[in-house]
Amino acid sequence: MPRKVAPPPALRATLQEVFGMEVDAVQVIEHSWFAWAHVRAIATTRRRRIYLRGAAAQFFANPEFVLHEYFHVLGQWEPRHLSVWKYLLESFRRGYWDNRFEIEAREFAEDHRHRYCALLARHESAERLRHA
Repeated sequence: MPRKVAPPPALRATLQEVFGMEVDAVQVIEHSWFAWAHVRAIATTRRRRIYLRGAAAQFFANPEFVLHEYFHVLGQWEPRHLSVWKYLLESFRRGYWDNRFEIEAREFAEDHRHRYCALLARHESAERLRHA
């Protein structure tokens, strides 16, 4: 059953530091029929939404995947660089892997992975101390 899932507090704090903007507007929807409708997609995005084929816990546990999908939403959909038509045209011309929106998201995830992991570890440690 599809449902909205909020990122854990440490992950939320990390995303806010990495993206430098409010991430609370982004809804993560696990077990989404919308994602399933995109045939081979593990996830798909639209403005303020990340639709997951599977469980949010698996998504949240994968730093590159999180960075990639949040970049699609916050770095491409929100500033209106990405639209359904632009994405389809780009995919038709170049295919999925060479689609400039996918290249940009992969590069962002790769470039920010180390910082993201360090920040996440720091926030998780602080969270554990708060609850100890």
